[in-house]
Order: sequence, then structure tokens, then C-alpha cells
Amino acid sequence: MPVNNSSIKAAHFALCHSVTFSMKGLILALVLALVGAQKHDLEPVFHTGKTYLYGYEGLILHGLQGRGLVIAGVKLTCKLQISRVSRSDHLLQVQSPKLEEYHGLWPLDSFTPSSKLTETIAACFSQAFKFEYNEGRVGSIYAPEDCPILCTNIVRGILNMMQITIKKSQNVYELQEAGIEGICQTRYVIQDDSKNNRATISKSKDLTDCQDRAVKNTGMAYIRPCPTCPLKVRNVKGTVMSTYKMKYDDSGVLITFATSEQVYQVSPFNEPDGTAGMEARQALVLVDIKNTPINVPETQLQNQGSLRYHFSEELFQMPIPLIRIKNADGQLTETLQQLVKNNEEGDTKESSAKFLQMVQLFRLVTLDQINSLWEQFASEPPYRHWFLSAVCAAGATDTFQFLKQKIHDKKLNIWEAAVVLPLAFHFVMPNKQTLEVASSFLTCPQIQKAPMLRILVYLGYGSMVNKYCAQPSFCPNELLQPLHDLAAEAASRSHAEDMALALKAIGNAGEPASIKRILKFLPTFSPAATSLPSRIHADAVLALRKIARKDPAKVREISLQIFMDNTLAPNVRMMACVVLFETKPALPIVAAMATSLLSETSLQVASFTYSHMKALAVGRIPQLYNLSAACNIAIKLLSPRLDRLSYRYSKVIHAGGYSHVYKAGAIWRVYLMNSPNTMFPSDIITKVRGYYANTATDIIEVALRSQSLINIIRQQNIPFAEYDTYKTLKELGKTFLGWKELPPEDPLVSTYIKILGQEIAFVDIDNKVIQQTIMSLTGSSNWQPVVKKAVEEVQRGISGQWTLPAMVAELRHVVPTVVGMPLELSLSGAVLAQAAAYVDIQLSPPLSDNFRPSQLLETNTDIHADIQPKVYFHMIATMGINMQYFQSGLEFHAEFSANTTMKFDATVNMKEKNLKIETLPCHQEVELAAVRSEAYAISRNMEEADSEKKTHILPEGEITSIFNQKFQSSEISSRAESWKQRNIPSVIFKGYQQASEEEHRHSVGQRSYERVFCRELSSLGCSACLSLKSRNSAFLRNTYLHKLVGELEAKIVLKPVHTDADIEKIQLEIQVGPKAASKIINVASSGSKEEEETSLYENIKAKLKKILGIENVFKVANKTRHHKKRIHSKVKIAVTDLWVEPSANPLSSSSSSSTASSADGNEPEDKHENEEIRQFGKKHGSSSRSSKGSSSSSSAGSDSSTICSSSSRENSSGDKHCTGDSEYPNQQAYLPIYQFWFKPTDEQDSQREVLNSSSSSSSSSSSVSDEGISTAMSQPKFLGDSKPPILAAILRAIRRNEQPTGFQLVLYADRQPVRFRIQIFVSSITEANRWKLCADASVINSHKASGSLKWGTDCQDYHIATQIATGKFASHPAMQMKLVWPKVPSSVRRTARWFYRYLPGAAYMLGYSQRQQRGPSRQTTMVMALTSPRTCDVVLRLPELTIYNRAIRLPLPFPSSPGTLTSMLPSPDWDIFSQTTFSIIENLKAHCSVSQNVITTFNGVEFNYSMPVNCFHILAQDCSPELKFLVMMKRLEEAADLMAINVRLASHKVDMYVSNGRIQLKINGVQTPTDVPYTPSSDASMLISSEKEGLSLKAPEYGIDKLYYDGHRFEIRVAFWMAGKTCGICGRYDAEKEREYQMPSGYLAKDAVSFAQSWIVSEDACAGACKLQRRFVKVEKPVAFDKKVSKCFSMEPVLHCAEGCSATRTVPISVGFHCVPADSTLNPEEEQMRLDQKSEDVVSTVDAHTACSCEQQSCSA
Repeated sequence: MPVNNSSIKAAHFALCHSVTFSMKGLILALVLALVGAQKHDLEPVFHTGKTYLYGYEGLILHGLQGRGLVIAGVKLTCKLQISRVSRSDHLLQVQSPKLEEYHGLWPLDSFTPSSKLTETIAACFSQAFKFEYNEGRVGSIYAPEDCPILCTNIVRGILNMMQITIKKSQNVYELQEAGIEGICQTRYVIQDDSKNNRATISKSKDLTDCQDRAVKNTGMAYIRPCPTCPLKVRNVKGTVMSTYKMKYDDSGVLITFATSEQVYQVSPFNEPDGTAGMEARQALVLVDIKNTPINVPETQLQNQGSLRYHFSEELFQMPIPLIRIKNADGQLTETLQQLVKNNEEGDTKESSAKFLQMVQLFRLVTLDQINSLWEQFASEPPYRHWFLSAVCAAGATDTFQFLKQKIHDKKLNIWEAAVVLPLAFHFVMPNKQTLEVASSFLTCPQIQKAPMLRILVYLGYGSMVNKYCAQPSFCPNELLQPLHDLAAEAASRSHAEDMALALKAIGNAGEPASIKRILKFLPTFSPAATSLPSRIHADAVLALRKIARKDPAKVREISLQIFMDNTLAPNVRMMACVVLFETKPALPIVAAMATSLLSETSLQVASFTYSHMKALAVGRIPQLYNLSAACNIAIKLLSPRLDRLSYRYSKVIHAGGYSHVYKAGAIWRVYLMNSPNTMFPSDIITKVRGYYANTATDIIEVALRSQSLINIIRQQNIPFAEYDTYKTLKELGKTFLGWKELPPEDPLVSTYIKILGQEIAFVDIDNKVIQQTIMSLTGSSNWQPVVKKAVEEVQRGISGQWTLPAMVAELRHVVPTVVGMPLELSLSGAVLAQAAAYVDIQLSPPLSDNFRPSQLLETNTDIHADIQPKVYFHMIATMGINMQYFQSGLEFHAEFSANTTMKFDATVNMKEKNLKIETLPCHQEVELAAVRSEAYAISRNMEEADSEKKTHILPEGEITSIFNQKFQSSEISSRAESWKQRNIPSVIFKGYQQASEEEHRHSVGQRSYERVFCRELSSLGCSACLSLKSRNSAFLRNTYLHKLVGELEAKIVLKPVHTDADIEKIQLEIQVGPKAASKIINVASSGSKEEEETSLYENIKAKLKKILGIENVFKVANKTRHHKKRIHSKVKIAVTDLWVEPSANPLSSSSSSSTASSADGNEPEDKHENEEIRQFGKKHGSSSRSSKGSSSSSSAGSDSSTICSSSSRENSSGDKHCTGDSEYPNQQAYLPIYQFWFKPTDEQDSQREVLNSSSSSSSSSSSVSDEGISTAMSQPKFLGDSKPPILAAILRAIRRNEQPTGFQLVLYADRQPVRFRIQIFVSSITEANRWKLCADASVINSHKASGSLKWGTDCQDYHIATQIATGKFASHPAMQMKLVWPKVPSSVRRTARWFYRYLPGAAYMLGYSQRQQRGPSRQTTMVMALTSPRTCDVVLRLPELTIYNRAIRLPLPFPSSPGTLTSMLPSPDWDIFSQTTFSIIENLKAHCSVSQNVITTFNGVEFNYSMPVNCFHILAQDCSPELKFLVMMKRLEEAADLMAINVRLASHKVDMYVSNGRIQLKINGVQTPTDVPYTPSSDASMLISSEKEGLSLKAPEYGIDKLYYDGHRFEIRVAFWMAGKTCGICGRYDAEKEREYQMPSGYLAKDAVSFAQSWIVSEDACAGACKLQRRFVKVEKPVAFDKKVSKCFSMEPVLHCAEGCSATRTVPISVGFHCVPADSTLNPEEEQMRLDQKSEDVVSTVDAHTACSCEQQSCSA
């Protein structure tokens, strides 16, 4: 059926319309559903024409954690009216403000209204404020023009509560939100109650995570934060939590209730529980809504910015009572007068408080008022000094300008200016105004004329720029321009002093914009700087250190290039290494540095860098973790040889520690930079850096730089330039191509000091400065008039009073609170030093006109002195609100005071060798030193200055707390005490606790502590007491902060002691020499009577013993000597049983202990110790079992010639295999070092060489006494029997009508060649007092020394002895130090136990190994064994512990075998003392020797070289500008093993050679006999004499300590001060072994042969015997270099036979070649050019001629 098209169209139309209507319906339904589900708009809205009334309350509280502590705070309550006047503009009216203070225990005490301060605040709220508010965000705030910033910030705090950021699509989200604290990370949580049209919004802010934080720091520019450290370890944490209750309807959303709580926690010691807190709360409650809007203010409102807190531009209020300015001039005058009065009265505490008050006043007054006060008091010295000190500390713009005016007007002398300028620049607040004043200082004519002031001003200006640019990211270039101009001008004039000043000032500024200026002084980047002194290069490198803190990447790049530049001086590269590590390089750069050290030619640089890496690798500072890890990896890449370099090479010494618990630490580093030209460091830099809470501060840094200082010390007026040797060397140098003598070095001593990273002063002292100083003082260059003038000035006397007040610190960290008031954390400190002195000195006879310093040795000097120094330091730490209107918070005060009086009369008789000092006794109580601290809660306000509230945080009285209660069972207590006693190491026997005279009141759980320790010296009428008092809150929380909160006091007091007779004076008399015996005071002894003597001499000796009261001491010894056998069999006295050694028949430890105890009379004490030993054995059973086995082993082996150790192994038949003496070194390879025993040198018993390893062996060995020491101690010899005393000292109190009391000291010495002995006796001169001290020290023989100290009643109560002996430990030479204590006081035992508690941990930290094993109970032994010249093993044996370590590096080389000539050694009688020192000194000196074909240079490099016949070689030569000596050598033609030398010295030509088998000597061509010492008549400084089989030459003034020649061997030793100044085959004596083969041109030879041949002296080919000449050689065949045909020439000439001669012997050598194109016309022979200045392109081997045949040589007749 046909289809109608129209019907189809109609059907299609109907379908389309139905679908369309269906889709529209669906979309509409979806839209309605979405609208219904969408969150309501929660942005607050204030409607136009209405006024919203709110009630507001803001509260701030400050306090510590823990109940019962006083807190302080303020509360602000008011009513708010808010009205909308336009789309975004709103008005805020603050009504009925009320300010209240809180001071007391929360919440027991109530708030106190502050009516006057409320009136002050209400005045600024009288007008409305305007603010922009749109979509919940506060915009700009407008306030009346004269509104104080305090009121504006309070408004900010109120509006901050309305700052809400709503995200319509999220209920939980985070964002950076702006607020009063800045822009900080904020988290929102929204809870919408749509049924009730309510919503709750919660938001929290992390105040440590802010993009742009509102904070103000002053005085903290030198404290560097760590940006990469985690936030969790910061000691200041803060957060804000806010809650909003919202109500919404169709008209909008309204805030009905809002609260905000802010918490700041400050932990000074980074303790979780030890925090001080600030809590700020806000509450905003909707009260009413009115339909009448607020009237728009008629006055124009000023835009005050956004919600961000605004800090006042004025200087902060100091943490002292507020000062209300009424009459500034009068207040300043009154304060200054009171200050001077308090100072004159000696009231340091009140003077310090008035000084701080005066500093605060100077910050508030104007420049005119300061000038007015100056005119009033400038002419009065006491007022003037206080005035200038306070002006410097004020740091205000006007005070800074005042100082500038007075220096410009010459109102201050140069010394006053030198004191005030550093202080003023340090304390001034850097801003645009003060920087303008500072720049005017730079151009002040008076400062420009005084070099010292000029240095101080430029350094201070650089520090000011650094402080000003510390916060902003951009520093204006105009601030740096004066420093850049100074650098440019100094460079153009080549003025080194100004260059150094400019670089140091730029370094203080530390701005990256100065880098380009600094690079102009570095040769690596500016070739023009090559001619500058190396000290300028070093200063330029150091100027980059502070810049590295802002641009570490750039400084790292620069310093790395400098470090890699080996053309620079070593000290410059080492400075670059220091700067490079300051930038904290990553592992790739550290690895690159390590790789470069493997091929480093300067061992000074390599050693310094390696030791610096090692120092960093052991660090535990969190800020340096990555760098430490990188250095740990780098040192593994380096060769171990760098760890074995000696003291001659530069080092870094590091010490420090860090507490991860308290996040604080410190490091101390010493940079020792040696120079090749000196034996000792030329640059020494030491610094201390502190770390605290992820910040770092360079506390102090001191540097000393010395250059050619030995030239000043030598002071020789020898005209070297006039001698023939000088001229000869000048001519000889011309024969060497490219020869250069060393440049002259002017003597220089330079030092600088840095405080907090800023260089505050430096001084350069050279020879010119020294001479100018002497000339200015005396008018003559001679130093003797200087001494005379100084003595004359001293004779005039010293009289005056000096005071130095200063602010030492003022650090502030201020952040806003949500209430709108600032929270300040500050630390302020002031120091006051006083000294009053009156000194009168009289000399007799008076000094003559022709004064000589030796006359002072024949004069009598009378001194009358009265000196009273005082020091007072006061530190205040605050936390709270500190504003000009009011203060509220916590204050911590710490004080230190020291006060002493020295009033005495002294008489010095130099001729009679007598000194007598008299002083007054103690008449009243004097506080010598004291430390006090107190913590307060304070509340102050300006309007009510008299109503200050200042209360201790810890209130008086006890607080009932469960923490104060203590429960402990008596049984548990007794067990705990028993356990404690058992675990105390018995280093020293524990005895009963002696009762001391002390006052003690302390108990666990209480918070008060009081103890007084006193020591009476009744014979002198004085008593010294240490008083300790404490009352703290540690019972609440056991933290350091709570321990400091309260009252602490520690003081040392000297007070008089009541005696029967008044003491008139105290006298000390010292007599030296033969008259010492006449000064000894006769005291009747209470001991037994002497036996009748048979001669007058014996009577005199007995009388002297009786005078000293020591007759009983020697009687005991005599009895011991006469009845030695009986005593030994029954009981041993303590004197004889001091030293113990292993024996063939050892006793048990128990018997040994009991025997010793019987001698001491302390058997119960020893039994207790034995019980402890048994308990220890149970605890360490394995050790006890091994002890038994080894003990039996030792006993069994004593009968044979060998001794079996515990490690001896048994075979199947049970036989033991013992190791004999010959196999002892093999034993050492398998046994630990603590298993060997020390064998003294003078010990003949070979079986003592090795003992078993058991611990009981060491214990059992205590039963046998060492013969040498026991003989000396058992038979003491009174030196007074044969020697008079050499010194007598008597300290006595002279009493009225009574015998004097006191003490006397007598010193005897026996200086025999074989044995030296010294004895000291101290005794009381009081008749009834038998207390004495006896000390005896002696050298027993050449290998042993001993000493003994006894004291108590007749020297019998206590005893300590020591012994030092040399010998062998294993197979190595060793020294043993032994200490025994038969009986010591209980105080010594307590101290030893305390030390013993920390010893194992300290040993572990130092890398020592430990082993628990018993030893003799009253003995400790330390053995040091020399295993190599630079390493030693150490074993320390304590009673219950052995500590040991192997291969410890020694700072100085010590030869383990004699390597010096016998004639050079001292007398063998003094080997134990002198050989050590002598050997070290000999090793420090430089030796060069030639023996056959072996040459050893000054640096110890040894090589083989066969000298060409008849050709002189320069062995050693002075290459300094003085050219003092020349030593040449040649091999004689007659015999290959004989050589001749030629020495040029002054005007002498010395030839030593062998002829007819005998050594011959010619001086200036004249034959001289060798059997008589030769000394030239014109020059007595040279001595030639026969020695052994040869001759020796000594000329120390010319640098040759000794030269020895015997025909076959040659040796030369030069003086210390010739280091780095020699050249020749013997080398430069600079310790640079990698650069030993330096040719005369400075080019480094490829091998030893070419090096030695370069020092051959060329002669005339016809007239001379040497036919070798130097020629440049070239590669004959074309060389394809750089893809071109080239010809190559040698960099240095090579030995060839002269023209007409042919080579009969050659030697191959390696030579560097420089290549040029084949068509080049270069001819080195004709142009005599320096090829070594060109690049070395090819290294090839060529033949050097060493012998020639000249048969065809044609020479004119």
C-alpha cells in the first residue's frame, strides 16, 4: 500500500515533540533535585540599615604547666556595634571597654580592674572604625588619624574572628588564610544543620606553618635558622582553634556566637613537659539587632592596612618597670646622679638597674634633650662615662646621631671613640635613618685621620648592613656602594691595608651583590690579582663565608674553583675548603673533592681537607646530617696515607657534642694551616659555634696569622748582601734558565676577632709598626728606654676608679595574639665591671741614668696596694605582653656577682731572693661570688606605676600534692640500698661516711633545699663557706624549666672565725737560696724524743728534723730498715708494699688484700671489699673460671725458661706447647694487648716478659713489691742531712701577744748527675698541731722515676704513690705509669667513684675497647707502647676494668730505635726525661744525606742517582733573598765512591775532599790542618772541627746547624727557620713530598734523574772539568699533534756533551714537550724563551748524556 508522505511527516513531528517535552521534564526534575540538595550559602552578612550588638571578651594568660603556680594575664571586655553602610563598607563602634588584670593562682583569685588604663583605652575607641567586609573576608581597616596602634590592633583582633573562608562545594578543606597572624595554613570543618537552619564551623591554624607570618625579631640577625629542619623539633609552637555558630534564613547568614582560643608553648630546653604557655581566648556573642544604623564619623579615617598585625616603629620597651615621661631632663638628671651615687657606694645591683632605666630614658627623649644633658655633665668624668655607655646601649636614631656629632666636633678623644663605636654600631636599630647616619661616619674627617677608628667604623657599617638586610629579600645597592668604592679605590692604588679593610667589611655585610667585587681580588677569576699578596687572596675567600648563607649555590661554585686551582697558595685553597664546607655541599661535590685529593700535589691542602672531612664525618648535628654522611663516604675513597701525615701538615681539630633530647649543642674547631715556609702553623683559626632549637650561631672566632715571624725573632744584623757568597749565588742563578729566588716576605702578625659572626676588630703588626711604636714612646729605636719608661710610669703609682657598664644582649621575638596584643619572648643582659685601685711602688736604689734592665735584679721593691674588683651580670628572660602602656607576663632573673678585695703590702728583695707579702685578716663577712635566679609573674601599667605586682611564680608555703607523698617499704628500701652498694665500683675502698659540719635540710618530694659547706682555717682566722639554696617547682614536673622556676642561690662567702687572740695581720714570706734554712720556724714536736747524737753535725740534723716536725716520719722508715726480715714475715707496712709485679710464686688476691689491709689497720673495710669482689666473681663467672686456669698455668711455667699463656693449646697426649721468648712477637699477633705485661728496662728476670692473660694473675701479682721503688720508699733519705733547703715559704697569722699560727713549706733538692730528688714538707707552725704533708719525688735511675705523697698526723694518715718507668711491652719500647693509694680520705674516694661511673662511657665514645677483669684493688696502671714512630698502644688497668686501644696516632714522630749519632745524644743518666725531648727535636730538624748513590732529601724522599764525574751539583742552597750559603758536591774521577764538597759561606770558600786516602780541607784556597778546630778570626759564627772519621762544619747563624763529611758520606742539618727557604737536590724543606722534584725554574721533573741533573752547575766547556751542557731538544721526526704536522721542543733543557765532545754514557729520562706547527720559526736556543710557561703537549723519553769524550774538542789557546 502506498505511503502518504504527508502522514509520515506528521507522525515524525508528533514523535519529536513528545520526546522534547519528555527531555525538558527530566532536566527540570534534575535541576530541582540539585537545588534542593545544594549546601546553603554560609558567608556572614550584615544588612544595611541595621546595627548588630555583640558582647566581646578577650583574655590572655601566661604561666607554666602545673597547678599551684602563679600566672599573670589581662582581660578586655566591651560591647560592639556593627553596621553596614555600603556594599562592602562597615562600621565598628567599641563601647564600654574595660581592662582587668589577673595576678594569682588560677582560677582561685579574681581579676583586678585597671580604671586608669581603661580610660586611656576608652579614649581611642570614642570614634567608630571602618572596615571592608565581603563574603566573610575582612579587607582594609580605617581608624582615626591619632588612634594609637594598640587600639587598632585590638580592633584587628576583634575583626579577625569574623574572617571566614567558605568553600561551597566542600565541608572539610585546607587553605592558606590571611589573619592577624599572617597567612597561615588553616583547616575547616563545617557541620550544617539544615533542619534547624543552623551551622557550626570549626577552623584551626598551625602558626608554625605560615607563608607570610607576622613576626618581628630584633637582635637575632646573627642567629641562623635551619629551613630544612622538621617543624616538630621547634621550641616555640602555636595554634589557633575557632568555633562559629551560624544562623541562616532567607535574608542571609548571621554569626550568633564565636569563640577563639590561641595557645603558644615555649620550651626553652625542648622538653615536652617543660613548657611555658600563653593562652589567649576570645568570645563574641550576639546580643541584639537594632534598626538604627551607626552614625558615619565626620572626621577622615586613615587606612591602616589589612588584618595583619602591625608592629610599632618605636623601639621596644625594656623588661624593666615602666617609666612615665613627665620631665625628661629632670628624670635623666636624677637617674644619672643616682647611678653615680650607687656606683660610688659599691651597690652594683642597684647601679645595674639604674643603668637599664637610663638606657630606656635615652630611647624616649629627643636629640636636643640629650645634648642638654651632655652639656651639663660632660666635664665630670664619672657622669661622662655612664652617659656615653647608656647612649651606646640605647640604639636609637637620636643617640646614634649624637655620637656622630660629638666625634665630628672632637668632643670625644680617640680612646673614648674606640670604645663607643663598636658598641654603638652593635646596638643601634638598623633602619633608613640610622644607616644614613652610619654612612656619614665613613666620611667624617676625624675618623679618616685615625686608622683605628676608620677600621672600627667600616666593620661596624658592614655589620649594620647585614642586620638591615637580614629580613628583606632585596638589599638596596646604595647601602653597599661605600664598601664597593673603598675596594675599587684600594685596588687602583694597590693599597693592601685598604683592600683588607674593604674585604672584611664586605664580608660583614654578607650580600650576594658584592660577589663581583670580591672576584676581582682572586687570581682564579681575575689575572690582575696574581700580583696581590696571598693574605689578600685569603681575605677575599673569607669574605664569601657570610654570603654563602644567602646564595650557597653561587659561593659553592666559586669556592670549588678556588679549591681546585693548584696555582694558588696552599693557605688560600684551605680557606676555600672552609668556605666550601660552609655551603653544605651535596655528595657529588664532596666526592669530587675526594677524587681530586688522590692526585693532589700539595700535601698541606690534602691533609687539611681530609682532616676536615673526618671532623665533619663524626658530627651529630642535625643540620649537618647530609654533609656528615657525604664526608663519611668520601674519606673511604681517599688513600689511608692522608691519615698518617705528621704535624707538619695542616689539620682540623674538632670537638663538640649535641643533645638530641634538648636539641642543643656546640662545636669547637681549630683550623691549623701550615705553610711550606714554616715549621708550625702560619694561620690558626679557632671558633665556637652553638646550636639551639634548629638555629646556629657563631659565638666567637679568633684568628692568628703569622708570616716570617722568625725574621723578627732572629734579629741578626749580618750584612749577607756584602759577602762574596751573595754575589756568587746571584751570578750562579743566571746560569739556570728561568731561575727565580724566593720573593721577600715582610714579617707580619695579623689577628682578628669575630663576635656572633661579625668581625669587630683586626690588627696587622709588621716590623714597621713595631719600630714606629718604639719610636713614638721613646724617640729611639732601642727597646731599653721603653723598659725604663715603663718602670718609671709604674713608680708613679696607680690610682683611680674604673667602671664599665654595657648591654651584652637584647634579643626579642614578638608575635601577635588573637586578642590584638603582642606576645614577646625576650632575653636581655647587662654587665657591670668595676675596679678601684691604689698602688704605690717604691724602688731602692733609684734607677740610674744609664739604665740597664739587669739593674732590676739588684733592687728592693716596696708595693702598697688596695685593689677592689667587682663584676655583676644581670640577665632577664621574659614571656608576655611588654608594651609602653602595660606589662603582663613572666620574668626570669639571673644574677652573677663577684667581689673581692686585695689589700696588701709587699716587699721584693731581688738580691736576697726574698718576697714578703702582708695583708689584713678577715674582719667581716665577704661574699666572694654568688649566682642567684628568681622567677616572677609581673603586672605593671603606665597609669599606675606605683601599683606594680611582682610575685614569685612558686608561691611561699607548701602545696598539698600527692607528688609530695612517698611510700616505700623498709624491706624494699634496704634491698635497694644493698643493691646500690654492691654495684658501686671499688676503684677506691669505700669507708664510713665522716660527719661534716654542714647544715642540711632536704627531702625527696619537697621543693626546698639548703646546704652549707664550710672549711675553717682557724690558724688564719678565716672560714670559707659554700652555700646552696633552692626552692623550685620540680616536684610538679621533673624538667629543667621547673627546676629553674623558683629561687636558686649559690654563693661563696669568706667570714672571720673567732679565735682566742685577735689576728693583726697575715704574712706570707718566701725565701729562695742559701738563706732559706734561716726562715724555718722552730716548733716543739710532740713526738718521741730523738736518740742522743754523737756529734755536733748530727745534732744540727736532728734539730732541723725536729723543727720541721718530721722526725717521726723517718723513724718509721729506719725501723723498717733495721727489722726488714721480721716485718716482711709478719706484717707489711704501707710504705714498703706499694708496687706489685708478677712473681714465680704468686699469692692469691685475698691474701694480698688482707696483708695490705693489716698494714693499713682497716681490716673490716678490706673484708667488705673482698665480699664485693666475690659478688663480682659470681656475676662474671666466666672471667673467674678463666682466671683460675691461667693462674695455674702461670705457676707451672715459672720453673722453666718459658711461660705458657692461657691460650696455650694441648695436644692429644696432654702436653702443652709453650711459646718461648724468641717466639714472643708471634704471640703478639694472636693475643690481645691486655694479655701482656710490662717489663721494666732494668728488670733482669726474663720470665716476667710474658704473663698469662687471666685477671687473677694481675690480682695475685700485687703481693710482690718492686725492688727499685720499695727500696726507695722503705729507706727514705732526708735530704736535709746533706743539703740545705732551697726554698722556704711561711704563711702565718700574727696575733697580738701570742705566738703566730699558720703553715710553712720547705723544699729540698738533690741535683746529682746520676739521680735527681726533690722533697717538700708542709707543716703547721702551731705547737699543738701535728698535721703535716710530705712529698718525695726522685729519679731512681735512667729509666725509672717515682714519687710519694703522704699527709695527716706526722704524715701517717694518708698515702699516695706513683712510679714512671720505661721498658718493653710485648716487643715494643714502652712507658708505664703506676698509681697506688694505700689510704686516701673519703672525699677522694667519693670523687673517684663519681669519675669511675662515667669513665666507661667516655672511653667508648673515644673508641677504646673495654674488658671486665679484676686487678689490684688499690692500684691503677697505664702502659703506652710505641709500635711505630707515629703510633702507640695504650692499656689502662683499673681495679675492675681494663681499657685499651691500638695504633693511636701520635702528634709528633718518636723514633723507636736510635737513629742519631752517638755524639748528638745527651748523657745516658737522663734518658728517661731528656731522650724523649731530644729525639723529638732531632726529628723536627731537616736532614739531607748522600751515601754512595743514595740521596735522602730534607723531606725524607729517598732516590738513587749516579753523579756524573767532576760535575758540581747544588746539594743545598739558601734560596731566600739573603742567599746565606751554598753547598755543592761532585764525584771525584779517581774513585767512584769518593766525593768532594764545596761550601760557600759569607766570604769563605770551604773545600773538603779526599787525597791520598786522607780528608783534606782548604779554606779560600789555603790548605788547613784538620786536627785543630778552625774558627775564622773575622767570623766566629763558623766552626770546622774533626769528628769521627771526617769533618764537621757548624754555622748556626747562617742556617747550617751541622754539616758532616767523611769522603764517602755527606749529611747536612739546617735550622728550623730555614724551612721552605732551601733549594737544590736536598729539596725545599717544605714537607711537600709530592712536589719534591722541582727544578731551578720551578718546573716539576718527571723523574729523579732529570731532577738531579737540573742542578748541575755548568762550566766553561774548555776551562772546566765538567763537559756537560744544557740544551733544548726536539723531536726530529714530524709528530701528528692536533691533526697537524708539528715539531716539539722540550720544556726544560737536557744534558748534552759540549760541542766537539761525544757521549760515552747516557741515561734515559722522561721529558715534557711543547709542540708547535712544523712551519713555525720557534728556536728555543736562540730566543731563550721559557717553554715551561707553555702547555705540555707530549711526554717522551730521551737520552741525557752523563759522560763525555772530548778528544775532538777545539779550544783556543
